[in-house]
Amino acid sequence: MSAPPAEAADRLLTAWRGEILAGAVYELIARRLEPREAEIMGRMAEAEGGHRARLEQRMRELGIQIPDPASVRVPVWLRLQARIAPIDRLLAAREAAEDEEVDDLYKRSTGDPETDRLLREIRKEERSHSLAVAEMRSGGGEHAPGPPDRGDGPVVAGMGGARSPQARLDRILGREKWHVSGGGWISGAIYGANDGLAAVFGIVAGVSGATGGSSTVLTAGLAGAIASALSMATGAFLAERSEAEVAAANVERERQEIVAHPEEEKEELSLFYQLKGIDEQTADHLAEQMSHNPDAMLKALTAEEFGGASGEEHHATQAAVAAGLSTGVGAIIPVIPFFFTTGTVAIVAAAVVSLVAHFLVGAAKSLVTLRSWWSAGLEMTLAGVIVGGALYVIGLVLPT
Repeated sequence: MSAPPAEAADRLLTAWRGEILAGAVYELIARRLEPREAEIMGRMAEAEGGHRARLEQRMRELGIQIPDPASVRVPVWLRLQARIAPIDRLLAAREAAEDEEVDDLYKRSTGDPETDRLLREIRKEERSHSLAVAEMRSGGGEHAPGPPDRGDGPVVAGMGGARSPQARLDRILGREKWHVSGGGWISGAIYGANDGLAAVFGIVAGVSGATGGSSTVLTAGLAGAIASALSMATGAFLAERSEAEVAAANVERERQEIVAHPEEEKEELSLFYQLKGIDEQTADHLAEQMSHNPDAMLKALTAEEFGGASGEEHHATQAAVAAGLSTGVGAIIPVIPFFFTTGTVAIVAAAVVSLVAHFLVGAAKSLVTLRSWWSAGLEMTLAGVIVGGALYVIGLVLPT
């Protein structure tokens, strides 16, 4: 057998690694989704596995050595992003990655007609993945790629057609436009540290410029740190309370739906059961029995639609503590040198530790924003230089 074209071997290996990585990311995202969306993500991960198997088959035909799949690791930062970043941003990033992969990997000829044919087929399926992700981002979520062993690639109905349980359930939920969901406290903690650090670094720089780094900086810095932490904590508490009130309103609205549209809500519950693998007759029977106890039916529907949110499970105190502590930690960093010394030494030390902290907080923000950690860190550091430098100059010209 003659050696395969170098371009074909390189492209097959690149595509193979990409399929493994994409499948792993889809699985990580699926762990954070509600059952309906998680099922779609799971099927997309399976489809990536099907692509990988077809690529491996072609590689064997060409005599290309298949690397150990364990050698393809999800970068630690990407794994953290998949666990922390907002779902919508993760899906947007995957959509962009699918589009970029289609454009860069599958359009150019490899010099091997059979490999080109295979890559064109996978290209069509990757486009269907991008469309499915876009559908989920827009709130549809009813489409998913076909089974991985089909090899045909078109987007098909999530559960098998317009009259499937999934399609019927989407029709019902499409009428209920009032569903609202919130975010996690981790991103709030990151932004709290960011706000506390930036605000108090500005205070320390300004007062240092005005007083030459006297002990007044310690007083002003501590006051600013405490004020920032308390402000962020109370803001997070009130925001979480508001979200709990929204969840409670959702539950009350669901209660009204049961009263106003009992047959439709019963059908909705039956469809949820069917999506769990229960046959239609049994699901209808369970929903009928549940309808005789409105409270039990309400709990079942809210568990399926909101993940069990009832307005009582939102932890306002936890959010307040996380935001307050993270803001306080970020805010105290510029003040630390002034606990031990004053003057120029304290000013320089405060600038150094603060800019290092700016870089670290900026890198941490990339877990939420999905930017590269180093660019986010450098951007935050530049912002710190600008803010600190400007306020130090302003402090120099202020009367003392």
